[in-house]
Amino acid sequence: MAPARVLAALSLAVACMLTAAAADDTTSSSSSSPAPTGWLKANATFYGGADASDTMGGACGYGNLYSQGYGTRTAALSTALFNDGASCGQCYKIACDRKRANPMFCKPGVTVTVTATNFCPPNYALPGNNGGWCNPPRPHFDMAQPAWEKIGVYSGGIIPSCTKGAGSIKSMDVKTSNSNSWIPMARNWGANWHSLAYLTGQMLSFRLTDTDGQTIEFTNVVPQGWKFGQTFASKLQFK
Repeated sequence: MAPARVLAALSLAVACMLTAAAADDTTSSSSSSPAPTGWLKANATFYGGADASDTMGGACGYGNLYSQGYGTRTAALSTALFNDGASCGQCYKIACDRKRANPMFCKPGVTVTVTATNFCPPNYALPGNNGGWCNPPRPHFDMAQPAWEKIGVYSGGIIPSCTKGAGSIKSMDVKTSNSNSWIPMARNWGANWHSLAYLTGQMLSFRLTDTDGQTIEFTNVVPQGWKFGQTFASKLQFK
């Protein structure tokens, strides 16, 4: 029997991890003030409408963000941050940068945590500082409107921001109930991983390692009688 190509259909309740991520400042701004220690200087806009209904789906493949548990706390990442889909699922803590913004458009003392669920494509017809917000090499967040309005005033449209984050999946392995060996999986696209091994009719365990080096094993999380297209959840979370 030919090996069955299996897409990972495992829904994992992964907690947002807010550890620092450093990067060079590539954002144009009216101030040269440095970002707070451990924070990346970026910019943020919003999309999707007041109910975020137009943020569903997206380049990471999460589908309905409401039913998957992400709700309206999501963002599309620019090329510089998206990393060809490797950043899907990563969590970011974002604040409006009052040192670089018009203070009337910032909500002081407030942060919001979002999950990367989509890609913000570049628009090379416009300059990076005037409409081509997601053009390389700019770090930019196009946030779901309800999330953006936690830190910015609607009429501002675009605000300078500070962000820090970590937690995307670096590698994924699968193990069947008939074996003690882990089989490496490959990233298919976005947050979807696949294996070319024959896995049909077997109980499955998964091992995930994130970009911070943490590893979690989801033992026998998929029962023997699983079918293609099903989703299985676990309460295990990264710390």
